[in-house]
Amino acid sequence: MATFNVQEFVDRQPLRPVHYLMLAVCGLAMFIDGLDVFVVGKVAPAIARGMGETPAAMTIVFLFQQIGLAIGAFLATPLADRYGRKRMLIVCMLIFGLLTLAAALATSLLQLAVLRGFAGVFLSGGLPMAISLVAEATPKKRRGMFIALSFAAYSTGSAAGGAIAAWLLDDYGWQSAFWIGGALPLVCVPLTLWLLPESLQFTVSRNANDPRIPAMLRRIDRHVALDGSEQFVAGDGSRSAEKARLTDIFREGRARTTTLIWCACILSMGNIALMAAWMPTFFQEMAGIPIQRFAISAMIGFAGGLAGTLVMGWLMDRLRPTRIIPAFYFCLAAAVVALGMTSFESSLFLGVLIAYNLFQTGGQTGLNTLMTQIYPASMRSTGIGWAGGAGRIGGIISPLFGGLAIAQHFSLQMTMSLIALAPLSVALLVLLIHDKKPEAALPTAARA
Repeated sequence: MATFNVQEFVDRQPLRPVHYLMLAVCGLAMFIDGLDVFVVGKVAPAIARGMGETPAAMTIVFLFQQIGLAIGAFLATPLADRYGRKRMLIVCMLIFGLLTLAAALATSLLQLAVLRGFAGVFLSGGLPMAISLVAEATPKKRRGMFIALSFAAYSTGSAAGGAIAAWLLDDYGWQSAFWIGGALPLVCVPLTLWLLPESLQFTVSRNANDPRIPAMLRRIDRHVALDGSEQFVAGDGSRSAEKARLTDIFREGRARTTTLIWCACILSMGNIALMAAWMPTFFQEMAGIPIQRFAISAMIGFAGGLAGTLVMGWLMDRLRPTRIIPAFYFCLAAAVVALGMTSFESSLFLGVLIAYNLFQTGGQTGLNTLMTQIYPASMRSTGIGWAGGAGRIGGIISPLFGGLAIAQHFSLQMTMSLIALAPLSVALLVLLIHDKKPEAALPTAARA
């Protein structure tokens, strides 16, 4: 019986329509995820004003959302390694879409906070499941770029929240953010169901005798030679999903690397959550910049985030990630400090904002791409998702600093200088992770 290594089969394929279809559907899911995670921060001052509260009172909404995201990362993502990325992605989008629509009907910050907390449980699944699907379907020599393009869609979703703040708040109120954020995942559900294939590596690692495997292979390459006697293997160190354990991410020499990644994610994602939740409010309360004006600048600054994901993806296919990623975070720390010291009215401010987005988004893209290289298919969603869960713990704690800074009347310069300590620490942590330079050669043939 001939052994058929599906990982090697995928890695030696040229890019075909099926790869672009996967990217398009997963990219749409990532866009929606980015919009829904960050939209509350974009319209936070308007929500507080509409409910007769101070901006600092929004802390409870950010806190509950981050708690929900953390719980979901630890509970929902391992289910994708057992029941399938596609199936769980559909379930998550359906439920968080309905809960987001319900948030538009909230009449108090407590109601909104509870709804965002429950939505966060399911919202947290979108990114790791979509990234796992992209990573497992894309040939190795283009994997970094395809993952980067997926994160570009995620960044675009975040920027779309700024468009809502800039153009819809005055006419339709803060509720418009939740009507849009809830409707889009419901539209995406049937597209995912009809167009998105399940991960081939996951299917093989779960049941190497699954009768759907030959059809899945022919969907990628209709000319693949199969005679029915093949013994399919995942080819990346995956064990059967029935035998896989949640603790596998700490086994077989992964404990040190997983710990370092978790610490880096706590600081990096905590910082992202802090800035996403509070940056418009920081500039409104500490520098007197109206939320609509800042939202327009933030949308322009989004170009930096898009560039950061693409540059990081290109570099990750060619150079050692543990040298590229720290460089991005050192530069991010400098950009954060510069945001606090550069006048909003200065022509230089927009350049600093673009640089901030470039290094922040590029750095986090690098961390997530690094995780797809470290964890095999049988534990990939768990590895990425649990690191994200650790990051959400940082996201629970870090936004509390925003409320403190507002309540204690910190200056913008002091606030940003303190925030810059986090990316400096991330850079040092990633330098301690051992990895290898990406191989230039293509994998060997799939069949023995």
